[in-house]
Amino acid sequence: MKKLKILIVDDEALARARIRSFLSGNSSVEIAGECSNGTEALAAIREGSPDIVFLDVEMPGCTGAQVLEELPAELRPAVVMTTAHDRFAVEAFSHQVTDFLLKPFDRVRFDQALFRASELIRAKGGRDLEARIEGALAGALERQPQQLVVKVDGRLVFLKPSEIVWVEAESNYATLHLTNKGRLLLRETLTSIERRLSCSRFVRVNRSALVNVNEVQELQPFKYGDYQVLLRNGHRLPLSRNLRGRLREIVERGLGI
Repeated sequence: MKKLKILIVDDEALARARIRSFLSGNSSVEIAGECSNGTEALAAIREGSPDIVFLDVEMPGCTGAQVLEELPAELRPAVVMTTAHDRFAVEAFSHQVTDFLLKPFDRVRFDQALFRASELIRAKGGRDLEARIEGALAGALERQPQQLVVKVDGRLVFLKPSEIVWVEAESNYATLHLTNKGRLLLRETLTSIERRLSCSRFVRVNRSALVNVNEVQELQPFKYGDYQVLLRNGHRLPLSRNLRGRLREIVERGLGI
């Protein structure tokens, strides 16, 4: 699972150290950086695109509220505002922050805020994923099919792409799963098959599976924010986060992985 990048912004070194200590040992996050003022924070957010920012309200030069005002919605991470004064709470929530921590906060309250921000980021990622998948599948469906000729046991077999449900990788071999429930084992890699079907209605869904989008019945939410592909023949395949474990990169490549 991809680690969430955390940016800590506070003009007090002890305050930054406290947040850092609360984050230590949490394998689901990584500290992307620390800033001591709002100007540094703006640059760090624009350049590093953190997922979550713990942002102090009162800082010299540029306040936390001013930092948020400078950020357009598409660049704004999940923000947890921190301050020693509760009078800033209304102002903080007017900027649609995820949570508001009143100093001195304990670990339990900090973990609550971190969980809330993490859930917001993952929910947003899921919505983005669904939109990208829809776009990728729509684009794939517009491609024109082509004939595929494969060599099997010395024979040349001519197939229409529509006859292939999905292709399964097996080392340097590939198995074609057909609509008639038959299977053809080829001495050919999945990458080679994918390249030859590049103008047809096929998309890679994980490291070892290529599917005919016409045979996809559903994209179902799976555990830990993942998805799985349900084919019309009832077979289920995991939808990888990407070839190296990041689902977002797969989607950005249009599911042509």
